[in-house]
Amino acid sequence: MQKLHFVMGGKVRDPQGLEFTDLAHLDLVGVYPDYASAEDAWRAKAQASVDDAEMRYVIVHLHRLLEPDLPAD
Repeated sequence: MQKLHFVMGGKVRDPQGLEFTDLAHLDLVGVYPDYASAEDAWRAKAQASVDDAEMRYVIVHLHRLLEPDLPAD
């Protein structure tokens, strides 16, 4: 089974949360075929924005959204 992962980021209201402040300006980094490559992309973006406490990048497990009845990894 293909396990797609999506990396995105943007400004958040609270650095501890995931409420993005401006959805029109989200950084949609890309879709990756496995967690390792998604993590590499996430890490590069997160490290590039380390000085901005309001910027947050995340990895979304698309395969879990597309087929929610499948067992977790």
